[in-house]
Amino acid sequence: MKDYIEERAISIANYIIENNATVRQTAKEFGVSKSTVHKDVTDRLMQINPALAKQARKVLDVNKSERHIRGGMATKEKYLHQHGA
Repeated sequence: MKDYIEERAISIANYIIENNATVRQTAKEFGVSKSTVHKDVTDRLMQINPALAKQARKVLDVNKSERHIRGGMATKEKYLHQHGA
């Protein structure tokens, strides 16, 4: 594996853990796709630093379990602004 890919995977995991970030937020921050973020955390990082990978995975699992709530809140916010204006 190339050095810069390993460094990116570690940076991505640290960013997710420190900011409690979603895959989408992380992808935007690093200028990569959501699938790249996911692959870095689940596959590549497990080979480099399994403990860090597990920490990042924990954050992503929590975010995944809450995503339906976030989506509902975003939709509610959207319609409040449309009808309130």
